[in-house]
Amino acid sequence: MKVAIVQSNIHWEDKKKNIQGFEQKLNHIEAETQLVILPEMFTTGFSMNPEKFAEKYPGETVAWMKQVTNRYGFALAGSIIAKSNGRYLNRMIFVQPTGEITFYDKRHLFRMGKEDEHYSSGNKRVIVEYKGWRIMLAVCYDIRFPVWLRNRNDYDLLILVANFPEKRRYAWNSLVVARAIENQAYVAACNRVGSDGNNINHTGDSQIVDPMGQPLAVAKPNSEEIIYAKLSKDYLNSVRESFPVHLDADNFTINL
Repeated sequence: MKVAIVQSNIHWEDKKKNIQGFEQKLNHIEAETQLVILPEMFTTGFSMNPEKFAEKYPGETVAWMKQVTNRYGFALAGSIIAKSNGRYLNRMIFVQPTGEITFYDKRHLFRMGKEDEHYSSGNKRVIVEYKGWRIMLAVCYDIRFPVWLRNRNDYDLLILVANFPEKRRYAWNSLVVARAIENQAYVAACNRVGSDGNNINHTGDSQIVDPMGQPLAVAKPNSEEIIYAKLSKDYLNSVRESFPVHLDADNFTINL
C-alpha cells in the first residue's frame, strides 16, 4: 500500500484558509497513492476554543473529506474539532473512497496544554480495515502511552496525527521508532510545521517507519512537503514470522 503524509503549516483558527490550502496540496498527490494523512486539528491548529470552532459531527469538513476521497480514490485521515452529544472532541476521521467513515476520539488529552479542560476523552481503541490492512488510529499525546497502543495482534499499521512541538522533537522521533519496534508494525506519523497562535513552533519530522523501526520516508524539518512510502504486507509477515516476539507478550487489561 502506498501511503502519503502531508506535512504542512496550519493557519491558526482559520478553517476556510486551511481547507483551501489542503485542497491545493491534495491536487498534487502522486498516482497510486491509497492513503493520505493530514495533521492533528488540520482545520484550526491545536485550539482550545472548541465552542467557536467545533463542527456538529459529521459537519462540513467531513463532507469535504468525502468529496476528496471520491474524487481521487484514496483514503484520507486527520483530526478535527467535533461536537457530539454535547461534548467537544479531538476526533480523528478516516474516510475511505467508498464513503465509509470511521472515527476515533483522542484518548489521552494533553493536560499541559489544558486540552483536558476543554475536550472530552475517548474510551475506545479504533482499528480500521482498509485494502487488506488493519490500521490503528491515534492522536499526538497518545504516542506516549504504549499500553494503549500495544499491538494485540490486531493491527498492521499505526497512523498518528499530531501537533508535536519543536522543543520535544527528540521525544517525538524516539517514540515513533519505539512504537514501531515494540509492536512490529508500520508507523506513519504526520506532524505539522510552523508556529501556532501560542507562538509554539513545530518542526514536523513527519515519518514513515517499518516494523523494525527503520525509516522509509522522513520529511525535512520546518518544510511543507509530502512524503511517500510503499508498505509491504509480505515484509511485515516475514518480520513477525522470523522474530515472533508477540508470542511472548504479556496479557493485560485496560481500566477505563
